[in-house]
Amino acid sequence: MSKLLEIFTETGTASTLLFLALVGAFGIFLGKLRLGSLKLGIAGVLFVGLLVGHLGANIDHNVLHFVKEFGLILFVYSIGIEIGPRFISSLQNNGIKLNMLAALIVLLGVACAFAVKYLFDLDTAVVAGLFTGAVTNTPSLGAVQSLITDQFANGSELSELSGMAYAVAYPFGILGIILVMALVRIFFKIKVDDEVQKYKADVSSSSGNIQTIRAEVSNPNLFGQTLASLTSTIHKDFVVSRVWRNNEFVVPEAKMLLEKGDVLIGLCGRDALSDVELLIGDVSIQKKFEITGELSMRHIRMTNRKLAGKSLMDINLSSLFPANITRVFRGESEIIPSGETRLEFGDTIRVVGRREKMDAIANFLGNSLRDLSHPNLTPLFIGIFLGILLGSIPIFIPGLPAPAKLGLAGGPLIIALLLGHKGRIGRFDFYMTPSANYFIREMGIVLFLGCVGLGSGKHFWETIVSGGYMWMLYASIITFVPLFVVGVIARMMKINYLTICGFLSGSMTDPPALEFANNIAPLQAQATAYATVYPLTMFLRILMAQLLVLFLT
Repeated sequence: MSKLLEIFTETGTASTLLFLALVGAFGIFLGKLRLGSLKLGIAGVLFVGLLVGHLGANIDHNVLHFVKEFGLILFVYSIGIEIGPRFISSLQNNGIKLNMLAALIVLLGVACAFAVKYLFDLDTAVVAGLFTGAVTNTPSLGAVQSLITDQFANGSELSELSGMAYAVAYPFGILGIILVMALVRIFFKIKVDDEVQKYKADVSSSSGNIQTIRAEVSNPNLFGQTLASLTSTIHKDFVVSRVWRNNEFVVPEAKMLLEKGDVLIGLCGRDALSDVELLIGDVSIQKKFEITGELSMRHIRMTNRKLAGKSLMDINLSSLFPANITRVFRGESEIIPSGETRLEFGDTIRVVGRREKMDAIANFLGNSLRDLSHPNLTPLFIGIFLGILLGSIPIFIPGLPAPAKLGLAGGPLIIALLLGHKGRIGRFDFYMTPSANYFIREMGIVLFLGCVGLGSGKHFWETIVSGGYMWMLYASIITFVPLFVVGVIARMMKINYLTICGFLSGSMTDPPALEFANNIAPLQAQATAYATVYPLTMFLRILMAQLLVLFLT
């Protein structure tokens, strides 16, 4: 028994990992407890780590440092792979406006951090910790701590100091967003019910860009022509899913000869309706999705690695079975397919075909949960390897006392963004199933926050009582001022209040704030705005946190 108890008192790898596991388990439990409509979430791990560290846990700082850095790499890489496919699209259309506002929040936060530094004569490590905690952005804390460790002789101590400042600032980081949402609502006398109706009206007028339509073949030039010749002409404007002929639905095969009175049913962009009508014939909106008779519709997982990376034209599913692919779902993206659309491992495919052929189609495409759950580790480690290399490259910026580096947070994040956007390089597909991505991300953040808490806990209370409590006030400035200023600007720009709540939460990359925003009204406005600004904001948070340290040094 005494030998067993020694593991709690001696300093070594086993004791460090033991305390880290304890912190992870109790921290996750704490994060699930509700205080009104709020939860600490994964930040519960940080606060339990601070408590255990304060109580005198014996830890090996070398082991702790390695686990912290490795956890950070896993966390930011999984984030990059997840948001990579929609990173570019988030900067388009209405996303430009929201991303500019979110970027303004980041820049105003940096300005407030500079002001706090020089007005109150704070240590650079403290300001950096307050900046990352005030905006509840953990990856930026990791980037800051990695940079501080590399740049300063006493980097280990300063890294712990930044972790303590982060922990002090974090609670108001969450509460500050909620306070701003409430103040904007009061300041502009906003009625939520009115905002809900306006959002629904906007959605009905714009979100119907893709319509299910019926197009009756009445153009004599098409009679006797193959369906393939028609689809090559209209290309991506109209994807045919089925044909109504002789009072029954039939599969639209490429060699099918079009006849007068055929009704082609499928997906069409709103802006292409007039062109389709001019080319084919009378067009009407299909209000009800119909699949009857010999036809069936099924969602199938693409897990056949031999087909991964091939275009629909190369696979030619319609001539093999016959069947037709009408939609491809990849992560959170919905793709209207054309002949050039390439299928990737893990895609969910909507297939319309003959009922008796559906099992054969599913077997052809894979549809294997076992293959889907098999970890694709080689591309993961290749991506991490490239990310570490990129993060280690010195970047010389005029005016800085030392070359900047993207570090173990920025390097893997940028590589993951590129790989996630690209999806495939040669035979390597970098797709990560949502469950695998979520597991890696959660494991990484638990390890990172647990290590930050254990490493900073020893001197946490001592720092607070000796003046560190004022850090809360300084952090509240960094949190509140940018959010309130941009929230007011956004409302003056006539942006919907629900959208404002969503992009304010996204500008802080803060899931608890999004959860609060979602409770305001049961709509997708908040989550959509959050997802729109999240990729760019995450990148800017990590980059600006490092530049802040370098410019203040």
